[in-house]
Amino acid sequence: MSGHSHWSTIQRQKGANDAKRAKLFTKLSREVSTAARDGGTNPDFNPRLRLAVQRARDAGVPNDNIERILKRIAGGDDGSTLEEIWYEGYGTGGAAILVQALTDNRNRTSNEVRSTFSRQGGNIGEVGSVSWIFDSTGTVVVEGSAGELEDVALSAIDAGAEDVGDPDGGQLEVYTTPSQLETVRATLLEQGARVVQSEISMRPKTRVDLEVSAAKQNLRLLERLDELDDVQQVYTNANFPSDVIDGVTDGQGRP
Repeated sequence: MSGHSHWSTIQRQKGANDAKRAKLFTKLSREVSTAARDGGTNPDFNPRLRLAVQRARDAGVPNDNIERILKRIAGGDDGSTLEEIWYEGYGTGGAAILVQALTDNRNRTSNEVRSTFSRQGGNIGEVGSVSWIFDSTGTVVVEGSAGELEDVALSAIDAGAEDVGDPDGGQLEVYTTPSQLETVRATLLEQGARVVQSEISMRPKTRVDLEVSAAKQNLRLLERLDELDDVQQVYTNANFPSDVIDGVTDGQGRP
């Protein structure tokens, strides 16, 4: 995919600024809280919680914050009841979009997601309209030089990874089955790899290369969706021309 970047890469690059990090911390904290509420507060017996805690730590959420959440849940204070909802739709140029939300008000969130799709030239679809394009996949993100990432790619396959992406912006995405995620991550760490993120994500089976105008419009849609308070994750199968995102990820503004 030379000359193209994925939305996951753009998210990580843009998430470096303080405003984005504050919003990310809130979303990660909600995921930890929901995972603990639904499966118990002991990460050893709750895989979803274990991954949520690890992802929060990878993003720099302080351990004290995580411990406070777990103590609160263990004490019986669930806070608001959050419901997980998935939305499916398409952006300009036929790019598939999958949105995960955690909400205490289904009607509010549905209205916000639908109006965002509509205002940015997208179309929300029925359940199942695009989810079939994505597979639940373990993803480990590693930073390094070109040579280091080449070695990581080989090590990852030896450790049981299913596939690796192309190095993009000094980072490499390693793909595993969900059950192998922690094993592959641990192996790479033992070998000295700089793991910056690990999570269960939705990986597209096929991708769509976008022209410049469609890429700009889709980036606006994805950003607005990602900014919604109730939205946890936004996935797409779009490939964005690198020259379109250069001004977005270097702090010069939105597309």
